[in-house]
Amino acid sequence: MSDLKPLVLDVDGTFLKTDMLFECFWAGLGRDPIAVLKTSAQNFRHPAVLKAELAKIAEIRADLLPVQPEIKALAQESLAAGREVVLASASHETQVRALAKAHGLSERVFASDGATNLKGVRKADALVEAYGENGFDYAGNEATDIPIWQVSENALMVDGSDALAQTVAQSGKTVSRYGDGWSIRDAIRAMRPHQWVKNVLLFLPMIAAHDFGWMAILLTLLGMAAFSAAASCIYIVNDLLDLEADRLHKTKHKRPFASGAVPIKIGMMLCLLLGVIALGLGALLSPAFFGVIVIYMTLSLAYSLRLKRMRWIDVAVLATLYTLRVVAGAAASGVDASGYMLVFIFPVFITLGCVKRMTELAKAENDDRLPGRGYGKPDRGDLLNVSAIGMVGALLIFFLYSFSEQALALYPSQWLLWLALVPIAIWLYRMIKTGWLGAMDYDPIVFALRDKMGVGIILIVIGMMFYAAGLFQQWFGF
Repeated sequence: MSDLKPLVLDVDGTFLKTDMLFECFWAGLGRDPIAVLKTSAQNFRHPAVLKAELAKIAEIRADLLPVQPEIKALAQESLAAGREVVLASASHETQVRALAKAHGLSERVFASDGATNLKGVRKADALVEAYGENGFDYAGNEATDIPIWQVSENALMVDGSDALAQTVAQSGKTVSRYGDGWSIRDAIRAMRPHQWVKNVLLFLPMIAAHDFGWMAILLTLLGMAAFSAAASCIYIVNDLLDLEADRLHKTKHKRPFASGAVPIKIGMMLCLLLGVIALGLGALLSPAFFGVIVIYMTLSLAYSLRLKRMRWIDVAVLATLYTLRVVAGAAASGVDASGYMLVFIFPVFITLGCVKRMTELAKAENDDRLPGRGYGKPDRGDLLNVSAIGMVGALLIFFLYSFSEQALALYPSQWLLWLALVPIAIWLYRMIKTGWLGAMDYDPIVFALRDKMGVGIILIVIGMMFYAAGLFQQWFGF
């Protein structure tokens, strides 16, 4: 590799572990979704114009974008040796200049300008005009870079396939390879499978109605699969909308898309596949379940786009999304969901929504508002008060339920329902306290289903209610 000739680096997928066009699209979608969708539809066939218009809608933080460590190290070594290191990209020139400045690279850049999409042959022509044929070394990552490698002296390839490397080598170029691509494991991690445990909420209607038939269980399991796919689809959307906020977070910056471990393009394809699976299973189960899952996905999308930034509304939406899982369980299994049960669990989920925010604030390093959220540390007291109101409301509704005709029919031993209020109160109090201290994961439902003491308390409540219903006598003869 020449020590004197400039080192020219492609940006998307080469110097960066991400794509600036997709970064700009998702950043804009989070700020002005209507404008982004309109611009994308109008200029889909005109990439240079599209990139320029998206750059106007959303400014992305070039200093936060994840870089390929090997290429970054190579750039630093080249700069130290006195070589010019230049960025050449099909991304818009304002973004490429900002990236070059953020990393101390040459002020001279080659990029799209709103009229010309600097890619493939056009980029090759621009570089030959500037440096002459074989007058530079070039690092790229995909087949569209072949015309540029053909006019460079040395070819550097990032995450390219063996077939691509062989094609470039056949043109007489020395090919140096970097990077190891993305992994299926990281793509699965982006789906957050650990969050699927929350879908056990679909079993609540079946448990409350004491319907433990195999058909009800099978249908509920299918419903859980559909909701898991739907939830993962929305988690990916949420992560793509939150790229900048996640990169500013002390732990979320390690997420697959924020860190660049998985390309945004892969995330978008995975999101589409999961959405099709969720809706397909929903349609297979029943029209009612399909309707619930459509409402869930629509509300989740609205939450990701806007509602999560609105104080108090976000907590109410979180509670609604949890409650929809219970409604979905009833729709999947065909078991009627008790109105009292829905009214009882909603304030419980209000409490847990506040606990989620209190946890985030307890772990915050300063009093500023959380990135992408409407809360700062001064709001912890208000969140504590609302969580306490939710706890008291849930206990009161449960107590009133014990006097209803349905409760008297299902639970002959009414006094056990009253006694069950004690462990329910202990569990809710413990969740609030743990969230206040920041001693849990960021999702209270996931924490609750992994917390041994909390699970023990929940099992005590279920056991008391089963005994009150006479199920133990029916099953075990006592």
